[in-house]
Amino acid sequence: MEWENFRRSDNVEDRRGDGDSGDMGGGLSLPGGIGAGHLGLGAIIVLGLIGWALGIDPRVLIGGAEMIQGGGQGSQSAQNAPAPQSQGTTGVSKDQIGQFVAAVLAQTEDVWSQVLPAQKGIQYERPKLVMYSGFTRSGCGGAAASMGPFYCPVDKKVYLDTSFFRDMQTKYGGGGDFAYAYVIAHEIGHHIQDQLGILTKVQTAEQNADSRAQANALSVRIELMADCLAGVWANNAQSEYHVIDQGDVEKAIATAQAIGDDRLQKATQGYAVPDSFTHGSAAQRVQWLETGLKSGQIDSCNTFAQ
Repeated sequence: MEWENFRRSDNVEDRRGDGDSGDMGGGLSLPGGIGAGHLGLGAIIVLGLIGWALGIDPRVLIGGAEMIQGGGQGSQSAQNAPAPQSQGTTGVSKDQIGQFVAAVLAQTEDVWSQVLPAQKGIQYERPKLVMYSGFTRSGCGGAAASMGPFYCPVDKKVYLDTSFFRDMQTKYGGGGDFAYAYVIAHEIGHHIQDQLGILTKVQTAEQNADSRAQANALSVRIELMADCLAGVWANNAQSEYHVIDQGDVEKAIATAQAIGDDRLQKATQGYAVPDSFTHGSAAQRVQWLETGLKSGQIDSCNTFAQ
């Protein structure tokens, strides 16, 4: 991916190393969702080991932890909480990872500023992206590295512990500039959903769901749609700027496969539990990323019609 010649976005807030971003651990993580409710892979692994040692079904521990953290069905108090005051420095950082994040964010701004009005008649609102290390605060509650990247609809910001890119290489077998860009574009996809009014409707439906399995199914659809919207961004970025080659696409697909819920669950507990999926299977994630890549159309990403 030829990103060095991209312009750099000023909508990056660098909190790495500030007083709020202490090293709270955070090895494993996975691309997150619309808020701080869903647990990251690191937390799931820890709870799984505790459950195995104590003879307790890990799903019980994981479900309880999600409820404490905000719950798969959403936390009304978190949604209504005021956003914390900005911290850190705003603008383009000089280090390579800061330059890369600012360049990719700028690409999403340039593409969606054209695509969203053209396809949906909506003016694109540029979100901020917060880079942090270990732990920070968001409008949706605490942001920890173990949660992975996520979008908070309360303060309209994407949160990214940049160590996640290293984890992609060492723990998920992914990596590469376009694969990293796909992760950012996935979270921006949640911002697009927010602007379209989809997030609010899905969060309400999750809160009113009759069971955790039903709420999880809604979460899967919203995450797969974000995968598809990341593909829509890539399609239009390629058409306009010619920045992607076939090898880039293959790496992004490999990343989507690696972070499927079935792959992650089998790696941690030896089997998959479809009713507990929150992001979709490897096959589903690849399918929807490829759908967006091929079509370049927002309307092709209606995972709720499937």
